[in-house]
Amino acid sequence: MSRNINQIVIHCAASQNGKRLGDGKRKTAAGCIDVWHSARGFKRAASARAIFNPTLFAVGYHFVIDTDGTKETGRSLDEIGAHVAGHNTNSVGVCLVGTDRFTKAQWDALSSLIRGLQLKYPVASIVGHRDLSPDLNLDGKITPNEFTKICPGFTVAEWLASGMLPLRSALWES
Repeated sequence: MSRNINQIVIHCAASQNGKRLGDGKRKTAAGCIDVWHSARGFKRAASARAIFNPTLFAVGYHFVIDTDGTKETGRSLDEIGAHVAGHNTNSVGVCLVGTDRFTKAQWDALSSLIRGLQLKYPVASIVGHRDLSPDLNLDGKITPNEFTKICPGFTVAEWLASGMLPLRSALWES
C-alpha cells in the first residue's frame, strides 16, 4: 500500500534534553517510545508488525532520532502513524529525543532525514506538531497562544529558512 503523503511532521519526545533514550544495545529510543505509546493505548496492526518492526507494538512515529544522532524506524512509511490527531493518514511523523534543545548530531540527522523525505515526497509540507494546533481565533495563523503542544520546541519554519542548520536557540550544549 502506498500512501499519499502531504505532510512531514516534526515532534519531540518530551524527554530530558541531551540524554539518550536508547543504550546502544538492546534498549532503543524507538523501543522506549513504544512503551510510552502502549501505555497511552496506541496499537499497531498485527499485519503491519508482521512485515515491519515486529517488536514495536505501539510506536506512533515513523522515525525517532536519539541524542547521538541515531535514526531509528518506528512504523513503516506505508503504515498510518499515530502522532497528530486529524493528520495521520497523509503524514510522516519524525520524533527528536528531548524537549526543546537538541544535539548537533540530532540536527544533522534531522536535516539528512528530511532531505531524503523531501525527495520521496516533494509536495509534502514540513511542519512542527504545534503548527497543526487549531486556529482558535480564526485569523488564519496559528500563534503561540493557540499551541496545544510546544512540540517540537522550535519553529520549524525558522529552521527550514536557515537551510536546516541547527538553531542556536534550540541547540543542546553539554
